[in-house]
Amino acid sequence: MKTKFDYIVVGAGSAGCVLADRLSASGKYSVCVLEAGPPGRVPMVSIPGFFAYFMFSKKYNWAYDAKPDPKLRHGQPIFTPRGKTLGGSSAINGMLYVRGQKEDYDHWAALGNEGWSFSDMLHYFKKSEHHETMGGTEYHGTGGPLNVSTALPEYPMSEAFVIAAQQAGFKYSEDFNGADQEGVGYYHLNIKHGRRFSARSSFLKPALHRKNLTVLTNAHVKQVLLEDGRATAVELRHHNADLRLEAAREIILSAGALNSPQLLQLSGIGDPEHLKSLGIDCLHPLPGVGRNLQEHVDACVLVKSHLNNGVTMSVTGLLKMAPDTIKYLFTRKGKLAKSITEAGGFIKSRDDEERPDVQLHLLPLLYDDSGRDLKLMSKPGFSIHVCVLRPKSCGTVMIRSKDPFAAPEIDYNFFAYPEDIQVMVDGIRQARKILAAPAFEKYRVEEMHPGPDCETDEAIFRKVQERVGIVYHPVGTCKMGTDDEAVVDPQLRVRGVQGLRVVDASIMPTLISGNTNAPTIAIAEKAADMILGKGG
Repeated sequence: MKTKFDYIVVGAGSAGCVLADRLSASGKYSVCVLEAGPPGRVPMVSIPGFFAYFMFSKKYNWAYDAKPDPKLRHGQPIFTPRGKTLGGSSAINGMLYVRGQKEDYDHWAALGNEGWSFSDMLHYFKKSEHHETMGGTEYHGTGGPLNVSTALPEYPMSEAFVIAAQQAGFKYSEDFNGADQEGVGYYHLNIKHGRRFSARSSFLKPALHRKNLTVLTNAHVKQVLLEDGRATAVELRHHNADLRLEAAREIILSAGALNSPQLLQLSGIGDPEHLKSLGIDCLHPLPGVGRNLQEHVDACVLVKSHLNNGVTMSVTGLLKMAPDTIKYLFTRKGKLAKSITEAGGFIKSRDDEERPDVQLHLLPLLYDDSGRDLKLMSKPGFSIHVCVLRPKSCGTVMIRSKDPFAAPEIDYNFFAYPEDIQVMVDGIRQARKILAAPAFEKYRVEEMHPGPDCETDEAIFRKVQERVGIVYHPVGTCKMGTDDEAVVDPQLRVRGVQGLRVVDASIMPTLISGNTNAPTIAIAEKAADMILGKGG
């Protein structure tokens, strides 16, 4: 096979698929995309309602466990799923299309990252987007590769949540991605004709016919090779063969916030003391590699229900889904054609906050521990998940050995700042206001967690510690900036190394206020323009 390309992209996730499309579009450059996982052609990938399946799949999910924290989950590690197939995490996520807040990107620019303000990024959000109902407006694009849809809710509990939230004093929002994110309502989704519309579907698949694009699956990159301060090649394991591929122009890491820093460290780029302790020669010192890990820490309010019209993993509950399964097979409609997370919102934890600092997700089932608590899910009920949108606490992603096939150590360091604790506790109090509203009266039996006896901040937080989780939005470990901890510059070039960039969620200097898939796609759109000399 060919062993030299103009561009080598490591990772075919949300960013890598965009780069594959945009860099190969002109036909002038040869592009090779390397994905460690399999192609992902199984039907479950495309069926929106099969989201939970991937929490159990190790074929399409890296299924990491974070470093145990004795203060959280009784010392049990936090399960950390990441997509391992074409499309990356966009192939296994909840399909929510959320951009975050204007202030998030303006803050990036204020940190010295010129060209990354919201007005700069809005162009790229709209460029990638085809919004079925709002396209061609000030905030939404039309004709882009990424389909965004809206639909009426399938689950009565979703509608009850939106009504109850308004009864509790929270305003309704038709569009979380418009002029003002604040409010409750229904999420916009990356779904088209009842099928998941991942980055693979929208960007990679239409480009696969191009002769200048090569995509290798089951291709695990072991390290980037440097010569005289320049990244020139990658070493990888493709199936059972070891290969070396060379890049004439650039190598671009798009392996995500957990695997991109891992690959830099394996290549001798990182904290010299850490690399030395593992017997790795430090070829280029960059102490910030793997630091600044940020994630949306999540806690749930679990409520038993009078009515069994949500989802239950009991025999009766599964039998009730049979008509919906038949309906989907013949019409591509019904519950399986939607994300189970239909309703939610962005609210203030306290009235005096300037902007929303909490995100809510309503699920029509008792969902916790990434859906792996099947005993819990066998009972009728529903849950509101509360996440801290802009946590101050930061963690690390560090390799533990020279072995490129070993999982890195993920240390979230949650609740290192008391401010994060307070936002979480106040967010749960806000969720309880919604649950106490009249619209939930016919569903509500009793609160299972944190439980009606938990009223003080201390009692609520103790319960949070027992069931704390994440919303699968790791960022920041190869952060963009100009300070000593920055790994890439505002053009996403690895500082001090020629021919090497990082393009994925790891470059975010701070976590955005919402789901990270759409922002990662916009980052890659902007990066493609910079790489091709089109501005950006």
